[in-house]
Amino acid sequence: MLDFDQLYKTYYVKIYSFVLTIVKDRSLAEEITQEAFFKAFKSKEKYEGRSSEYTWLCAIAKNVCADEKRRDNKNREVIGALSDNVIQLKEKNDEEQMIKIHQILHGLEEPYKEVFQLRIFGELTFKQIAKIFGKTESWARVTYHRARIKMQERM
Repeated sequence: MLDFDQLYKTYYVKIYSFVLTIVKDRSLAEEITQEAFFKAFKSKEKYEGRSSEYTWLCAIAKNVCADEKRRDNKNREVIGALSDNVIQLKEKNDEEQMIKIHQILHGLEEPYKEVFQLRIFGELTFKQIAKIFGKTESWARVTYHRARIKMQERM
């Protein structure tokens, strides 16, 4: 059985450095490192010792990085599509549809409303939104995702 406290103390800085070389963002690297250790803790019974602990943790961290990249790409696609729809509505002068979107947005509770507006209309990154709210980038992502779901449900 792995002594997880010792594993964390021994490898945190190394795993963080490894992740930082991949994502090149300190805040994101910290979040990914925490997530990697959380996943390692949840699956510690599956660790068979066929590789070093460091290699095992790097593999988990690399997978978390890949998951983050996929999630970020998906969010960019959704934002692009939503932004394109708003632009098309403006170009078509579809005032009725634009008013409907703004009415739904107006009825959205905070912080969802502001996060959605900053992301779509302000075109800010999740990192910038997190900084405005004094929260983490993950918080900004989750809040935006929930706002988007609420908007879609009300459409």
